[in-house]
This record gives sequence, C-alpha cells and structure tokens, in this order.
Amino acid sequence: MPVTQINDEQSFSSALASAGQNLVLVDFTAQWCGPCQLIKPVFEELSNRFSGDCTFLKVDVDIAKSVARSNRVSSMPTFIFFRNREEITRFSGANASALESKIKELIAENPPKDGDCGIPGHFNLIPTMLNKSSIVCLNEDDKHPLSNILESEARGYLESDCDQQLIIHLEFSSSVRLHSIALQGPEDKGVKSIRLFINQPQTLDFDQVSSRESVQDITFTKDQIVECKPASLKYVKFQNVQNLLIFVQDNLENTETTVIEKMKIIGQPITTTKMDDFKRVTGQSNERH
Repeated sequence: MPVTQINDEQSFSSALASAGQNLVLVDFTAQWCGPCQLIKPVFEELSNRFSGDCTFLKVDVDIAKSVARSNRVSSMPTFIFFRNREEITRFSGANASALESKIKELIAENPPKDGDCGIPGHFNLIPTMLNKSSIVCLNEDDKHPLSNILESEARGYLESDCDQQLIIHLEFSSSVRLHSIALQGPEDKGVKSIRLFINQPQTLDFDQVSSRESVQDITFTKDQIVECKPASLKYVKFQNVQNLLIFVQDNLENTETTVIEKMKIIGQPITTTKMDDFKRVTGQSNERH
C-alpha cells in the first residue's frame, strides 16, 4: 500500500520535505475511532488511485502524539493537505466523497511533471481534471474504447468502428483554460484533422458537428501525430471551458479506421474563490467598523 505510517516528528518532516511542491494528504486517525476505521479502506483505495500525484500519510494520534499536537488535531478522523510543507486546508469527518473531491481539486494545482507537456504553468488535464462518468465517444470500437487512453498509464488505444470519424465529448470537473491539444497515433491511421467545440449542453451528433461553426479547426502533420507534438489553440477562445467536444474528421492516409494511442489536453484550472471558505469574523460589541 502506498500509505506511509508516520510515528514521529522526524519522519513527518522528512515526508513533507520529500514531496516538495506536490500534494500531501495526512490522515490523523485512531484505533478506537469508529469513523476512522470506516473510512480506512477508502483512504487506502484513494492512495492506490492517486499515488502518482499525491503522497498519502497516516498518523495514529496515540502513537505520534507530538505530530497530532503540533498540527492542532483535536478530533478524528482529521484530514490535512500540505504542499511545500505548508498546510493548504483541512476537514474532519469520514466523508468519502468530499475527501475524493478535494484530492482531485488540489492535485490539479500540482506543478507539471518533467516532460508532461513542457509548457510552464500548464499540464495535461486528462488524468485529474476529467469528470469520467460523463465522457462520451461516438463510433468507438467496443474492443478499443476511449477509456483506454484516459488513464495516467494508457491501457491500449482508441479506434473508430465503421469509418474514420469519431466524436469525443469530455467534461471537466471544474472550469479550465486550454492551451493546446496533442494526439498520438500511427503514421497511417493517426488523426489528420479535427473540429473543436466547447461548452455544449449535450453531445452533438455527426450531422451537427459537420454543419455547425466550430471554435477552431486543426489539421495535424504526420510528425505531430507520430511524436505527439501539441497543436496550439486560439487561447483567447478557450479561457473558460466546462466541456470540450472533439470531432475527428479523417486520418493521415485515408484508411478505414482511425487510431488514437495517446491524447493530451494541455491547460490549467481556473482558480475561483469560494465564499463558503470564508467565515464571518465578529468583533467585540464596543468595536467600531
């Protein structure tokens, strides 16, 4: 399991330092705490899913009392998020959905990994920023679906079914700015041209994507597709994107089907201020404002 047990201040400080700018999540727990034991398997499952983007630590407050005390932990379970050794946020309680949502939100703010996209301040949004329950792909081969290329480590490839065309509808977990798109495929069946649409209330069909005005049309070179080089987007038009629809029109050699081996949607999340995060501060009764 990628969860690291912390037993003292030294190991805690070392773990925070090793993570650097990446996210760290600490579970302050206790053996006698019922809610802690209920959420324990959830925490371990999340650690397996997000281990490449977040460091998962566990602190038993009865064993590492000084760590709990220095972090002002008074109830269990308490989850504290860190980056650069600094606390970002925390919450208490065994709320599995809130924990997963917060992990996804904060992972999106991690700096890009070396070689991920090479564009300062931007990264591939697919592993962490997609609402994967809402993705749609029209004309995909059942044996080679879109889901094959949406994980951090690709499990295969996406291939069209009865002709060259594909419609890929991606919904983001929060609003994003898009910088560029990269697709990788073979030099014969790789994508040649696409049309892009944003913020559609529903997935368009093939007649609609062919007849409607797109936000941008892109024609890839063979070099771009074989080497997965990004094609720049009209940045001003992709400043507030909730969903992206990609219409694949044809492939490089006009073969019967189209293959996508890798896809990168390069951009950054839009950071918004949530008023719920603010608490009203009440002054003394004799204090003027």
